[in-house]
Amino acid sequence: MTVVGPLKQAELRVDPQRIQDRLQKLAAIGALPGGGVCRLALSDADRQARGLVVDWMCELGLSVSIDAIGNITGLRPGRCSGPPVMTGSHIDSVRSGGIYDGTLGVVAGLEAVEVLNHGGLDTEHSLAVSVFTNEEGVRFTPDMMGSMVHQGHLELATALGARDNAGMTVGAELERIGYRGVADSAVVRPRAYVELHIEQGPVLEHDTIDIGVVEAVQGISWTKVIVDGVANHAGTTPMARRHDAGFAAGAITAFVRGLTKRIGNDQVGTVGMIDLSPNVINVIPERAELTVDLRNTDEERLLAAERELHGFLRRIAEKEGVRITHRQLARFKPVEFDPGMTALIEDHARSLGLSTKRMSSGAGHDAQAFAPNCPTAMIFVPSVGGVSHSVQERTRLEDIENGANVLLKTLRALAG
Repeated sequence: MTVVGPLKQAELRVDPQRIQDRLQKLAAIGALPGGGVCRLALSDADRQARGLVVDWMCELGLSVSIDAIGNITGLRPGRCSGPPVMTGSHIDSVRSGGIYDGTLGVVAGLEAVEVLNHGGLDTEHSLAVSVFTNEEGVRFTPDMMGSMVHQGHLELATALGARDNAGMTVGAELERIGYRGVADSAVVRPRAYVELHIEQGPVLEHDTIDIGVVEAVQGISWTKVIVDGVANHAGTTPMARRHDAGFAAGAITAFVRGLTKRIGNDQVGTVGMIDLSPNVINVIPERAELTVDLRNTDEERLLAAERELHGFLRRIAEKEGVRITHRQLARFKPVEFDPGMTALIEDHARSLGLSTKRMSSGAGHDAQAFAPNCPTAMIFVPSVGGVSHSVQERTRLEDIENGANVLLKTLRALAG
């Protein structure tokens, strides 16, 4: 891949206030008290936010297409035919999310287009800005759904058939909000893919680093566990004769924490959801539903963690006289990004006088779907206090500006 070195480029700069204005306009859609957002995938709020982004794309002269899984792409044509250089992210959120997660990558991509437009600059290769459907995986699983379909890792029919807790399918909700498009959802291999994102962790702020150069993304394993026991009176049932689904759920939670300490390395584990039934103070729970989230940068260690979890589920079921079933909700192997892309990002950041740090991502991102198919990398900017997936999520405007400028220079180099 031939790229233009950072010192050979005219010094173009993003407009941080324009980025902030767009972020705030999106933040008003699905706004929560305290400054966050609830914009679940394919909800009415998601539909409204999609419409706003499409309007911006049209104002910038981009050719807008929507594919069968609802991914939105705005294309700025280049001088030659062939695959585009792509950037983007997502605009769906968790139930109590922040205003930067995902959204920054989309808005910064649009800002790069606007800067190029204002400068009257054509590029050799086309430039695409995309919004991917259901990255968070909160309402529908798996997460990274749109990008995984886009890059051929998930069958379209499987994704369209995924159901939320109310029984609504992805396909039906795409139809309802008007975003089940006709563009081909077959594998689209860009010339390169680069994504700007907030770190969602404390490392960059703690180390006073301006730009995180992301070399890899952790592997992710999501498991749904269902424990069936026997409901009985909390006062009259002897402890030795209980089949307590609630206790088993608690034991699984404690096991997951201990598992992370034993495996070490970058192993993390979380029980993020627990539902008990009948959920009454004086009744032994007859049923527990919970989720287990395991992550590691090393595939073998992640596999070992999964094996230990499954073994424990068998043991606790036998010991407590309960029935335990489990199914996989999502599974992604660890991903390594292209060394040439990470070096390019690092060079451009340093040319702007910014400090850099090579790092891995503990969160999943749309970029990991692209890594097997084209040169891919990510740019991180600091999160204040390391907080994300929270109404308290915040990134300083100067850090947003730094990251967007690195993205602009990188896209310009890749697109020629």
